[in-house]
Formats: sequence, structure tokens, C-alpha cells
Amino acid sequence: MKNPAVVFILAALMLISGAVHAERIKDLAGIAGVRQNQLLGYGLVVGLDGSGDQTTQTPFTVQSIISMMMQLGVALPPATSLQLKNVAAVMVTSSLPPFSQPGQLLDVTVSSMGNAKSLSGGTLLMTPLKGADNQIYAMAQGNVLVGGVGAAIAGSKAQINHLSVGRISAGATVERAIPTEVGHGDTIQLELNNADFSTASRVVNALNQRFGSDTAMALDGRVIQVRAPESPDARVAFIGNMENLDVNPAQMAAKVILNGRTGSIVMNQAVTLESCAVAHGNLSVVINTESSVSQPNALSGGKTVTTEKSDIEIKKEPGLVVLLKAGVSLAEVVKALNSIGATPQDLLSILQAMKAAGALRAELEII
Repeated sequence: MKNPAVVFILAALMLISGAVHAERIKDLAGIAGVRQNQLLGYGLVVGLDGSGDQTTQTPFTVQSIISMMMQLGVALPPATSLQLKNVAAVMVTSSLPPFSQPGQLLDVTVSSMGNAKSLSGGTLLMTPLKGADNQIYAMAQGNVLVGGVGAAIAGSKAQINHLSVGRISAGATVERAIPTEVGHGDTIQLELNNADFSTASRVVNALNQRFGSDTAMALDGRVIQVRAPESPDARVAFIGNMENLDVNPAQMAAKVILNGRTGSIVMNQAVTLESCAVAHGNLSVVINTESSVSQPNALSGGKTVTTEKSDIEIKKEPGLVVLLKAGVSLAEVVKALNSIGATPQDLLSILQAMKAAGALRAELEII
């Protein structure tokens, strides 16, 4: 019987052609210095319908409320004991895109850091978002949208998706711009997404053929130095033309990604298989326990006795020795693995054993 997980991998990856297609430099590399910057802030979400933090267990929520009220001119006695159910302490995260200017709007993610049951229907109060240098770059505020629903009554609970994380579209306003320098002097640097000497050499050749000799020079397997006009307007036009230039990247190294938690297996087109023999069998243990009650007569003076009877059954399927022939393409490798009839969890061990035996021509990466 065919393994559904392996069949899915085959169906998804058969769409990949064996030939390497040309890709734009924009898809292969980025410009040094043109990057996003992470922003982080701590704030309060109010207006929750009794699903906020339990303030007796989250003292930082109470401290934040008292501090905010003092800033608004409301003085609370030091010994005040607040029991609020409609407030939740949250962390607010976002990313500042390159070339962002004051007034630009950003999306933010709001995540509960206490024991709030849900952020649905809440409103994030004005929260400063800081960068790694502890400077404020944006201010966030708005209604939190949670992509889930939940209900609980009389000990029963039903929930769809996550309720303690929400999102605010265009919920932050940029207050400070980050200067972004595209290169220094008359040069810029291209940084390949994946370090590869062959791809770097091909990008250099393509740039020199398009814009003239000595335009590009590879510094290593990832960084390429490119001569560019010094005028900002001319440099932007040059980078636009450069990014749309097509290059045939080198074939990626053969790699198999194994996820031990979910049993997922993904491999790229370069994976090949040498001839080998694989034995596979399953061992299962089933334990059934039945309880019986012995009830004496009402006038006998005896006691009720509960006994348990357990049946243990061990099933061992015969191991099958399967000959896997050498495969020179991804389709043949998947077909060979599918013939074993193993589950995804079994394939994790089988692939590791194949690698140790030298039959799997690929790098194994376990995540």
C-alpha cells in the first residue's frame, strides 16, 4: 500500500523540472544595507469581556495600570488592590521596512504575556515600539483582531485557533526614519541569499556582460561588489535594471530535511539513491483492561470487591527485505521509498540508516 505522506511529496515535487530555470538577481540576492529592523513594545489591551489577566497572578499588569493612571493624572492610593478582568498585558512586535518614513503605517502583532484567556474585542492602548538601540521608532494603537473563537460554560470548553495572539492592520505609525545607505562611494554590494561559489561566479559574469567588464567582482561565495553610479537617481535606475537581470543559478546541494516532531520529510531535486536493501517490520503491543465488581448479598456482611483483568497482545509483522535500485532522479527516489510502505516516522530512521550506509546521496538536516 502506498504511503500517503511520500505520495504527497512526490505529487508536490514532480512539478519541479529537472532543468534549472533562469531567475532574476532580485530573487537570488539582496542589496547590503537594505534590510528590515525589528521593533518591540510593551503595552496594555483594554475592553476585554472578562477574559483579561488575573491580576492576583500577574502583578506586572496591576503595576502597569497604576503607572498609566498616574501619567493621566489619576492618583491611586499605594495600598489599592485592583481586581480587573478586562485588561491584559501584551507584547507588541512589528518590523520597520527599509526606507520607511515618518507617517508610514505598519502592521503589528499583539501577544498576551499573562494569563488572559482571550484578546478578542480588546483595544491596544498607545504603545511605543523600540528598536535594538532602545530608541522609539513607531507608536502602536488600535483594535485587536483575533483569528479565532472560543466558548466555555459549566466546565465544557470549545476553541478554534489561538485566542491570545491578535493583529492590528496599519496599527502603528512610524515616528522616526532609519537612514539607509545603499553602498559607499561608487560601489554597492550584492549578498546572495544562499552562499554558493558557482552562483556568485555566474552573477558576476552576467553583470559584466550586461554593464561592461570590471563592473562586478566576487568577494567570496556570498558577497559581490558592483560598481554603480554615484548619483542617487542614476543609482536607483541602475539597481532596478540589475535586479531584473536573469541568471541561471547553480544546482543546489542535495539535502533532505527531517522534522522529528511532525514526521515531515522534504527533499530537493538533487537527491539521489544508490542500490541498497532495506528490511522493515512493525511491532505493536495492545493492552486491554476490564474491571469487574463482585457485590455480596445485602445480609451476608461481605464487602464489595473490584477486580481487574488485563489481556496483553503482541503483534509482530514479518519484516520485508526490499531491494531499492539506484535512482538518479527525485521521482525514482520517492518511488523507491514509497515501495517500502513505511510510515513517515519509520522513514526518519530508514533515511538515517541509508545515509550511514552511504546509499543516500544527500545531506540530512534534522529540525
